[in-house]
Amino acid sequence: MNSPTAPAPSGFRRDLHRWRQLVTPAWVAGLVAGAPLAAAPAGDWRLLEVGFGAAAAFARGHIPGAGYLDTAQLEGGPLWNKVDDAALERLLLGLGIRHDTCVVLYGRNPLAAARAAHLMLYAGVADVRLLDGGFAAWRQAGLPLAPGAARVWPPAGQFGAAVPRHPEYLCDTGQARAVLAQADGALVSIRTWNEFIGRTSGYSYIDARGEIDGARWGRSGDDDDVNSMTEFHHADGRMLPAAELARLWRAADIDPGQHAVFYCGTGWRASLAFFYAWLMNWQRIAVYDGGWCEWSADPANPVRCRIDAPDR
Repeated sequence: MNSPTAPAPSGFRRDLHRWRQLVTPAWVAGLVAGAPLAAAPAGDWRLLEVGFGAAAAFARGHIPGAGYLDTAQLEGGPLWNKVDDAALERLLLGLGIRHDTCVVLYGRNPLAAARAAHLMLYAGVADVRLLDGGFAAWRQAGLPLAPGAARVWPPAGQFGAAVPRHPEYLCDTGQARAVLAQADGALVSIRTWNEFIGRTSGYSYIDARGEIDGARWGRSGDDDDVNSMTEFHHADGRMLPAAELARLWRAADIDPGQHAVFYCGTGWRASLAFFYAWLMNWQRIAVYDGGWCEWSADPANPVRCRIDAPDR
């Protein structure tokens, strides 16, 4: 893969350091068609739709040439943390993915694709790309859908690097506690205001309400929708300019010089915030995998609830 610091050509985001990693529907269509492309993959590539229990919707119509990855293969209840490293490696190999395979991801819910993108980067896939705006952007562009079964590739024999290659991209509860104690640490809640102040837990399977004491509010989206990231996106679902996201976080004392660890309820929204920060070349970033679900399950963990706080 070429240096991310090279100037971005037409069709790519010039405000992003890793501009190659956020792609448009037109670029994906060219990739599928075998057309000459700017920032084309250096070698083998895979196109995957990522969803949760969405195989039937995929079969009704998907981006031509796509395989399907269910998030249930990446994580499991009751805490919805990632599978162990050996299982993650087996999953990637089963999809024909090595460390040097270009993987292009999209989702009907872009958060599902972001969850997969973060875990692939954690594992060590060097060239992970996300379709900006997801499946909806493909449809809005008027591009064709293909019905039927998912594409299947021959399994890869070996990953070609130790898994995980980037363990620093993932935090457990002990590490999240340590970040709270760091002078330059920021534990960043990517949750709605109603979740942050404790009006709602946000999830049918999480009873506890409140927030990690000491966390900073990194925002997310609509107050009653844990699948919303509207504060990060244009109305059509594309990522806002990097400067706008940086300004949003700076207002909450979150900046690129910190060790910023993103979390949400169980990891999906945090993964998208992580991916955007990674595109912007933030250096010390991670996802707290357990999030509010795991933190709130231990009564020894400090919690703050401000249910009577005014509206933001």
